[in-house]
Amino acid sequence: MRFFAGLLLAVWSISGALSGSVLWAADGTGETAGISARGKVTNLPIPRFVSLKTSEGNVRRGPSLRHRIDWVFKHRGMPLEVVGEFGHWRQVQDRDGVGGWVHYSLLSGVRNAIIDIDLTPLYTRADDNSQVNAYLETGVIARIEKCGPIWCRLQADGIRGWTTKPNLWGVRTDEVIE
Repeated sequence: MRFFAGLLLAVWSISGALSGSVLWAADGTGETAGISARGKVTNLPIPRFVSLKTSEGNVRRGPSLRHRIDWVFKHRGMPLEVVGEFGHWRQVQDRDGVGGWVHYSLLSGVRNAIIDIDLTPLYTRADDNSQVNAYLETGVIARIEKCGPIWCRLQADGIRGWTTKPNLWGVRTDEVIE
């Protein structure tokens, strides 16, 4: 069995709350109206999960380079939830609900998840009576290989195994990933 330490997921370069910023609707109107089921730019589902493609990503107050940088995410592969679209910009949130606008070139469709429950076991099979390959600490980022209705197969630091969806942030309870 192996233990993996949690990773620092985000570093904020400029402190400040997003509570005063405008939440943009998926149609880019700037109104706080509900977000559509499909993005008007990509026609992909909203909300949806993506991951940070680069080792550093500026998170801005609005969808342009003219807007102030509020945060800097500093971990490649960090899962993020896209909640809005405007041109080449995606409005994202991390697992704590913190976020803003990120240029689409910084994002990847690769599916990752963050371990939400400390010492989450990775089982050899999708069965909690099978052997445990490793225990993952809260905050570890793992690549999602596939998910069924209850179990997901993950890879973290070369170790593969199965865990249940309630242990993860980055996958919906009703989502199946092939």
